[in-house]
Amino acid sequence: MARGLGKGIGALFPSETLESIQKDEHVEKIPLQKLVANPFQPRKKFDDEAIGELAQSIREHGIIQPIVVRKKGKKYEIVVGERRYRAAKLANLEEIPAIIKEMTEEQMMELAILENLQREDLTPIEEAEAYQNLIEKLNFTQDDLAKRLGKSRPHITNMIRLLQLPEEVRQMLNEGQLSMGHGRALLGLKNKRQMIEVAKKTINQSLNVRQLEALIKQLNENVSRETKKKTPKKDIFVQATESQLREFFGTNVQIKKTKNKGKIEIEFYSEDDLERILEILNLDHDEL
Repeated sequence: MARGLGKGIGALFPSETLESIQKDEHVEKIPLQKLVANPFQPRKKFDDEAIGELAQSIREHGIIQPIVVRKKGKKYEIVVGERRYRAAKLANLEEIPAIIKEMTEEQMMELAILENLQREDLTPIEEAEAYQNLIEKLNFTQDDLAKRLGKSRPHITNMIRLLQLPEEVRQMLNEGQLSMGHGRALLGLKNKRQMIEVAKKTINQSLNVRQLEALIKQLNENVSRETKKKTPKKDIFVQATESQLREFFGTNVQIKKTKNKGKIEIEFYSEDDLERILEILNLDHDEL
């Protein structure tokens, strides 16, 4: 199982793995015209060149590993194996070996995500959208999702935060021009109107994540100088604590101290982001 996936498959099939499903279940040949794509497929973009190479392999060797489907009326929804299905169509096959499996939509959604995570096929934005989709459609909390997929809660939080990026910047992540680290760094930019410009500069100048973080720090300091008086430099302990809190909450956190008192400021960028932070604090928005 791929690094970081923990007990994900086991949470779906306690007594069997995907490999054992494919080994033990009966394999049938299903006409390609009866197959439809997984409606919960988190992957939006398929590599045409890779599909072409797989199609050539199928022409020479056939399909070694059957796909997994579930019956839906007179059709079959693909649960696992959409790349093989696309390549089989390209290779002009009329049918494909498949295992017909009964499963709920919840299992179908989770397994589709797990398969792509195992193969590291998802872009950061596709992964974030998949998590958000599970939360919205299955009423999961981020903690629920982390446990079921074997991921850490901060990882889930940080991935979902990428959806706060402007559409143009999200597309840059989808196309591989920016990494998840770049996206996270851009979320720390105080002047959100600069985000697209800074993202383009990052690509044009081939800035790594550390260089981008340094640029954003400089830009944020300029914003601070324009809007308020320069504040005294914080001691190392406060800076370290702020860093830990930012990682925990997945957003900008500042500790402001005076002589005998202080306050902690936790930033949020939308109503959903506020709900996420309240969830971390185990608070119900409706009860506030």
